Amino acid sequence: MTSAVDVDGPSIPSSYSRLAARELGLLSRDVSEVLLGTQLSVEQFLQESTLLTPYQQLQILRNCLRIAKDDAFGLRLGQRLTSPTHGALGFLVNSSPDLLTALQAFQAYLPTRMNLARLDLVVEGEWLELSCEYAVELEEELLRLLSEIFTVIFFDTAEFIVGRPLREACINFMHQEPAYSARYAVDIPAAIGFGADAYVLRVPLDVCKVPNASANHESYVMALRHCEAMLAQLNPNKSACKYQVQKMMLSHPPGVLNEEEVAAALFICKRTLARRLKQEGTSFREVRDDILSKQAVGYLLDSTLSVEAVAGLLNYHDSANFRRAFKRWFSLTPDQYRRQYSASERCVLN
Repeated sequence: MTSAVDVDGPSIPSSYSRLAARELGLLSRDVSEVLLGTQLSVEQFLQESTLLTPYQQLQILRNCLRIAKDDAFGLRLGQRLTSPTHGALGFLVNSSPDLLTALQAFQAYLPTRMNLARLDLVVEGEWLELSCEYAVELEEELLRLLSEIFTVIFFDTAEFIVGRPLREACINFMHQEPAYSARYAVDIPAAIGFGADAYVLRVPLDVCKVPNASANHESYVMALRHCEAMLAQLNPNKSACKYQVQKMMLSHPPGVLNEEEVAAALFICKRTLARRLKQEGTSFREVRDDILSKQAVGYLLDSTLSVEAVAGLLNYHDSANFRRAFKRWFSLTPDQYRRQYSASERCVLN
């Protein structure tokens, strides 16, 4: 399928591509090979805050296949992309109550990590059918590579949640059977078909509802709020500069990026960043405070974490600094805010 994806707009975390370079065993001095045709410098690529355009991401994957000289590189890379590499989305998935909820999270929040693909979930009788479509036309080798990556990620996630390999599943790939298809059995414990009209993965519905032994409701709610905030920033009506700053902040641990780092990632100076944000009626501090304040409220209201623990999650090394910031945001201390909300909730319940 094709849809309105801005191939020139940076939105994909560069961390995935750095992991691909690591899988290839490349050192910093060799990374330029991965970047051919992307117009990215090695310095830009190595910055944690850099976001890639869909075009750049696809070109890097082409380069990786060429360098690897291994058609099965997608299977290898899929093994590297464990849940922690997906940020808040990975945390949300692993803390989900069951596989069905985890897949619904992937479906809803995948655009916050990779806007090139779309997942669809359909219940057909006693089966859950998961299909994957791409927003741009892909040549066969890239279609194969991305399908392999996604499939390995799925089965790794499913095994974590269900507690065993998901051998009851079956999958049909769109690409033709590759010469190395025997390697699929190592990473994909399922019945496999090739040359289908669409990518479809089928899982018994009862298996999708097996309780996740590692589920954690408090962690799930906190990760869900973070993912919802990230998705909200993808609104195309948001002004470009503010959107890019928000996207970078939400793709990194809370509060770690400073103005100089964000400006460098956008390939502009700090003064230009400030001017553009001012033209949009905001500032770097306002964007940062808006994100941190919402995350702080989420942690305070949806968990029993101490104020000191919340401060640590938001990367305040001194809880006194967090308390001062919170009072500036809401004219209340964190403890007062939590008590006031709890009292209001009790009144509603009564």
